[in-house]
Amino acid sequence: MTTIALFGGTGKTGSRVLTRLLDQSHEVRALVRDPARLRPQQHPALTVITGDVTATAPVRATVEGADAVLSLFGQVKGSPPRVQTEGTRAIVAAMHEFGVRRLVSLSGGGLPDPVHDRPKLADRVIRGIMRVAAGQVLDDAAEHLSVLEQSGLDWTVVRAPRLTEAPGVGRYRVGWVGVDASTQISRDDLADFIVTQIDDERFVRQLPFVSA
Repeated sequence: MTTIALFGGTGKTGSRVLTRLLDQSHEVRALVRDPARLRPQQHPALTVITGDVTATAPVRATVEGADAVLSLFGQVKGSPPRVQTEGTRAIVAAMHEFGVRRLVSLSGGGLPDPVHDRPKLADRVIRGIMRVAAGQVLDDAAEHLSVLEQSGLDWTVVRAPRLTEAPGVGRYRVGWVGVDASTQISRDDLADFIVTQIDDERFVRQLPFVSA
């Protein structure tokens, strides 16, 4: 049985991931700011830790005893401007302390991969709009990637385009921006892929782009 440290389990994608982890008989240690928002709130395989992802003590308590980390939190209304960066830094420190090596993080398609991406005109336009509308979010995502790149851990950053609430179809494409990719994916299908990355080593230290 695998024990997973989960950050961001109350979000729209994170809650789906949590459900899948429990359905697949994983043990889950979930850090949340508000336990009332967690679904489910109680489960024999679920340990809930209350706290902030940028605070050392609750992050350590969440990572201790875990076999892998799923980092699905990001910027929401009212977040500090570097919440993903500082939270990732705290998670990485705890992983080093407790000898945990596998980390899967979630980001958006606005985070570039200059090695593999082949953005088309539409992709460049979308990224330009995001830069104007949400430059702080993009900067934070890029800084969190830098923390991972310097960590020496077995990380994967899962990138996704526009997320929809449509029911999952049980299939998706894994490529790069502009390469075997579309412009949307359901949260259900994205959650399915994220869970597969706990044990999948194909994308270690890479930024796969997952779409419908």
